[in-house]
Amino acid sequence: MAQFDPRRQPMRLAPHAFTALAAVAVALLAGRVYQPVRADVPPPMSAQQMDLLEVRALAAAGAPTGLTAPEAVPVQIRKGETFEQAVRRTGISGDEARAVAATVAGAFDLNQLRAGLRFETAIARPRGGTGGARLVGLTMRTGPASQLTVSRTFDGALRLRALEEKVTHETVVLKSEVKGSLYATAQRMGAGARVTRRAVQLFAHKFDMDRDIMASDEFVLVFARTVTESGRVVETGELLYAELKGQVFYRFKPANGGDTQYFDAAGKNMRSAFMRTPIAGGYRMSSSFGFRRHPISGYRRMHQGIDFAAGTGTPIVAPADGVVVEARRWGGYGNWLRIRHSNGLESGYAHLSRYGSGIRPGQRVRQGQVIAYVGSTGASTGPHLHYEIWRNGQRVNPAGIRTEEGTILSGADLTAFRAEKARIDRIILAGGERRAAQASGLRPAGA
Repeated sequence: MAQFDPRRQPMRLAPHAFTALAAVAVALLAGRVYQPVRADVPPPMSAQQMDLLEVRALAAAGAPTGLTAPEAVPVQIRKGETFEQAVRRTGISGDEARAVAATVAGAFDLNQLRAGLRFETAIARPRGGTGGARLVGLTMRTGPASQLTVSRTFDGALRLRALEEKVTHETVVLKSEVKGSLYATAQRMGAGARVTRRAVQLFAHKFDMDRDIMASDEFVLVFARTVTESGRVVETGELLYAELKGQVFYRFKPANGGDTQYFDAAGKNMRSAFMRTPIAGGYRMSSSFGFRRHPISGYRRMHQGIDFAAGTGTPIVAPADGVVVEARRWGGYGNWLRIRHSNGLESGYAHLSRYGSGIRPGQRVRQGQVIAYVGSTGASTGPHLHYEIWRNGQRVNPAGIRTEEGTILSGADLTAFRAEKARIDRIILAGGERRAAQASGLRPAGA
């Protein structure tokens, strides 16, 4: 064994190696932080920004010897819990949790944090199993395009940095052929759940989305969104235009103070009084109205509705304005919902997994509002919606319902609509539109 020479300065490799591991962990964790409502967003930083953060962290971060390599520990703030208490659940001491909270509070009001918020920590633990754990890094998103990063300096002090990304406002023109289902295709192309649901609702006024829409049918969606420089979608705006099989929908709000609506190229309101299908998601019609062999009993009997096979949790929307009459458990129908509409019509929904927010007897609903979600409760062989229509107390075939179309714009409203239509048409012809972005960059917190 080599002898120790007191005249030579020993090389302390462990702290430097640990510093590198800690910095890499913090940089990687920065891409994984998200708000509860945006659990499916991609990493928020570009490769260049991550490299910059890593270089700075390598120069400043550090951890004492005798600890393991930092491990990623996700944290979610619980109801009634403070930020300090949430951090302490990672295993660090109370004094250290207070120091971390004080550091973050220097750039962000911790009173604004709400239950459910998630953030990431990097925790190093003692090698021998004795002693306290040490926080090496923490990342927390504080806004749509900003986040805080806490790391250790070489002397063990906590260092706070803030990252703010450049934001660009876009108007996206999405063109594609249907591949599988329109809903799934639009989602894959990046339309987002909100825009996709709105498009499906509009098309459901004109088409049976299972039988009328075929593979290779082309569609166009135009919508606004805000993205960061790394390509992460911060916010998706409204659907401005939708087109399918020759049917077009332009978004426009009349000057009389009415609701925003969708019109065809001539200014005719495309909203019919009753949508043809009530599902705002991917589905297929699994059983039509009429006699069939029951899948459970095996007997041939009358099927007094239409079944739509869809995944559990697929949103169900009101096909027309109405009032909730029933929202209860009903035998083999499982969770059941019935809505009364005008002209003696009622609609019924069975096997629901759950009801929409605020849905209860006596509640008014509007066309297109989410009223429930697909499930498999009651006598059911799999997740699907059993959908019924009643006319004057008698069940009728939902596919046979025909109702009147909307009204046509005139006067000043028609003139304003034509101007808005021309603007959207120019965007479609140009293939999209991008607007000015905000300043960005990595900066010390409080600078």
